[in-house]
Amino acid sequence: MTYYNHTQPGRWPYVLYALMIGLIIAICLIPNEQMVVAILSAIAALLAFCGLIFGSLTISDEGDHLTLHFGPLPVLFTTIRYADITSVEIGRTSIIDGWGMHYVPFRGRTYNVWGFDCVKLTLDRKIIRLGTDDAKELAKVIRKRMGGGISE
Repeated sequence: MTYYNHTQPGRWPYVLYALMIGLIIAICLIPNEQMVVAILSAIAALLAFCGLIFGSLTISDEGDHLTLHFGPLPVLFTTIRYADITSVEIGRTSIIDGWGMHYVPFRGRTYNVWGFDCVKLTLDRKIIRLGTDDAKELAKVIRKRMGGGISE
């Protein structure tokens, strides 16, 4: 049974889609340049794909672990076991942490689609930042799970 399930919409897909539309317009305006058209088409397709992947971030409580997945095309996902979490705090990401799914040396792994609010998890020596617009509730659920679970 899931006790927490929250999807945060991202804003970057709109930027990516606007760039994609601009590329499509440029393709229509460039006659007889097959190589340029092919390159711009590939870039436009890549922008659309990234927009579909990073359109939102869903974080779900799955009993003994959290599941994170980017969507609406849920290609990228990960799980974090509550037993591995040593501390939880509400925090803020920075420009260095960025948006998307990536690792920054000395700052840890970041999963974020928009904004700067996050829940910072420490797992032994690893740090994971979960970008969310619902940081207080997410941190509360994680702390309850770390402290013995939520009664069913």
